[in-house]
Amino acid sequence: MVKFTSWFKERPEKSSEADKVQPNSPLSDQNEENKGLTNENDQTTPTKPARQNKLLNQILSKLPGSHKPLYRRYWFWAGLGISSGIIAIAYGIRAIDQGLPDKAELTAIVRERTLTIKAADGSIIQQQGEATREQLKIEEIPDKLKKAFIASEDRRFKEHNGVDPQGIVRAVLNNLRSQNVVEGGSTITQQLSRILFLKQEKTFWRKLKEARLSQKIEGQLSKDEILERYLNLVYLGSGAYGVADAAWVYFSKSVDQLTLDEMAIIAALPPAPNRFSPQVNKQEAKQRRDLVLQRMLEDGFITAAEKQTATAEPIHLKPSSPKRWQEEAPYFISYVQKELPKYVSPKALQAGGFTVETSLNLNWQKAAEAAVKKTLRNEGRWENFKQAALVAVDPRNGEIKAMVGGKDFGKNQFNRVTQAQRQPGSTFKGFVYAAAIASGMDPYDTYLDAPLVVDGYEPKNFDEGYRGMLSMRDAITKSINIVAVRILMKVGFQPTIQLAHRMGIQSELKPMYSLALGSSEVNLLELTSAYGSFATKGLHVAPHGITRILDRQGKVIWSANFKQERAIDADSAAIMTWMLRNVVLNGTGRAAQLGRPVAGKTGTTDDARDLWFIGYIPQMVTGVWLGNDNNKPTWGSSGSAAYTWHEFMEKAVKEIPVEKFPERPKLEGRKATIKAVPVKARRIINRAITSDDQQSDEQYTRRSYRRRSQQVNSDDNSGEERSSRRRRYRRRYYQEEQQQQQQEISTPRRRYSRRSRSEESSSSSESSSQSYRSRRRYRTENSDYSPPRRRRRQYTQPANNSPPSNSTSSPPTRSWRERLRPTTPSSETGPEG
Repeated sequence: MVKFTSWFKERPEKSSEADKVQPNSPLSDQNEENKGLTNENDQTTPTKPARQNKLLNQILSKLPGSHKPLYRRYWFWAGLGISSGIIAIAYGIRAIDQGLPDKAELTAIVRERTLTIKAADGSIIQQQGEATREQLKIEEIPDKLKKAFIASEDRRFKEHNGVDPQGIVRAVLNNLRSQNVVEGGSTITQQLSRILFLKQEKTFWRKLKEARLSQKIEGQLSKDEILERYLNLVYLGSGAYGVADAAWVYFSKSVDQLTLDEMAIIAALPPAPNRFSPQVNKQEAKQRRDLVLQRMLEDGFITAAEKQTATAEPIHLKPSSPKRWQEEAPYFISYVQKELPKYVSPKALQAGGFTVETSLNLNWQKAAEAAVKKTLRNEGRWENFKQAALVAVDPRNGEIKAMVGGKDFGKNQFNRVTQAQRQPGSTFKGFVYAAAIASGMDPYDTYLDAPLVVDGYEPKNFDEGYRGMLSMRDAITKSINIVAVRILMKVGFQPTIQLAHRMGIQSELKPMYSLALGSSEVNLLELTSAYGSFATKGLHVAPHGITRILDRQGKVIWSANFKQERAIDADSAAIMTWMLRNVVLNGTGRAAQLGRPVAGKTGTTDDARDLWFIGYIPQMVTGVWLGNDNNKPTWGSSGSAAYTWHEFMEKAVKEIPVEKFPERPKLEGRKATIKAVPVKARRIINRAITSDDQQSDEQYTRRSYRRRSQQVNSDDNSGEERSSRRRRYRRRYYQEEQQQQQQEISTPRRRYSRRSRSEESSSSSESSSQSYRSRRRYRTENSDYSPPRRRRRQYTQPANNSPPSNSTSSPPTRSWRERLRPTTPSSETGPEG
């Protein structure tokens, strides 16, 4: 208590005489002691809290109602309300900020839920959603058009920081004065934030978000960047997004061609695009135009003379459809859209706003479409095929340069390049021969082209003739089926299948003898890409059409990075290219010649249902397919596919310098890069080659010419089983022949009948001879046909591969009916080595 005693002592107002003591008196000594005690107490007092308490007490004592309890004082509740309001506002701002995009997203340049696909040169080939076809830079937009929008939408655009309270008050007053909505209170920045990030709902909470977001955008972007985005994204009615689209939709002009009154018409549209559209209501559009011109005059953007001239102009419209509705390369676009989920997450895809850059070459795409259209219009009409497909790939990087998936995308969206699984026919022989070369075989190794039955499977050549011993190079040039089967048996199923998969074939390949003739189904894209491995010295790159994907901010979120992989050794690839070049120079692919190095392979399936040609130069590989969706037979040949290839490549190679293929490596001393696993057949039956089975290349070419009136060799026909229609015909044919065996026809008559296929024959008195000739024509025109055999004949090696001489000194050749009569069973041999 001694410590606080001095606080409560009363100090006298005046000092008395008693206080005046002498320095040496006892009272003086007592006062000195008291002073020392007081000084000691002052040194131990917490002065700062004491002063604060004292100050607070003084303030409270001066406030009204100081004699009342604190909770009954009005100023207490007022302060509590103000502080609570401040806290609530801070919390609300924080809650709003949490629901807004982060700082990195504020630079978005496209709307949400949009998709823009571009060609290799940057041209837009397709847009989805509320997308702008042409993104203009601020420098490309006319100055008066920018000022027209500022005068119409945000007259203090250069002064505010995203929200303009003065503009809001002005808009309210003007609308009340006009008793109509003539001016909006939202700034250009607020409108941009609504376009890019917010929904079009009319709620107070959305307005708060809009205001806050506008302030953040103003802090992130410059005024020119904000105006550029706004003018490119704002909806202006009739399907137009942005001023470039509006100029085209309403006046069929570019923005730099617009007149002042046309600029004012476009600038007047944002408040109500559909209502103020000149296509909907010219009168209201004219009134809005005049209002914009008046504001431009008031703000000093135009002179009175310019305003008067523009106001006097009538509205002249020249409507056009929005460019974003125009699509190019629809089959390629559908392919790209299906590929997108491989590179972008489903959640991101749903949000949209992507720009997809592709490898498509628009010039080559137009050339491909023209070539396909021409073939369908001409060859397709008389060769009885209704569909075609073409794809071109750069084998060096796997980029797809052109794609035509059918005749008419509007009627049928089925993409025959990527979705149609068809038998490749003889085009698959490229992989069989490649496996043989890679296993160490020599392209000059010879194989017997003679009747063959292996484990019940009997392959046939397209013309049903045989040529005896042939080298591998000659066999692939003439597309001989039996030699291909023999080579497959020697190499093995698995080495061939594995090589085809490494080269780019992704479809399932079944290990059967007919694989050599293309019985396993593939699609055109994978087949074309696989042949590209020959063009790149054995390297393969996965085919793709997307090169980059950009988000709404223009940042790259995915970029193509496909690596080359070794599919086959370089020497084997070079040898295969050398052999396939001979196919184009001297074989079934002559129609594809370009006057520069070209290699390729034709292919035809059962009843010419599928017509193929896969050809390449060092810089590009192109595949063509012709046929019918319902698998109906055609009357064409693979020469039509080669011709279509030529029509496209002839235009495409104008942009590609001539480049030579690598030289054929030395054949001696090569080492095998894959191990052959020969097929161990259970039973192999070799049949004899008769004189009529043999034919020279000249005879074969002449027969093919008469059959199709084209000087190209027709390709083979493959398939393990024949159609039921042909089986029925064979049975009927055999029965008829058995009935007519008593009427023997000599060999000269048969030869005469064969010659009579290309000319009108003189009438015969025997009806049996007429029916024979008609049946013979049917047999020649249908490659699948083979005469019935009831017994196996003994195989004998022919002494001469040339056709029999017509000399009278030669013994007469047995007629074809004599050869049908039962003979001794043929000998059976083991598997080939």
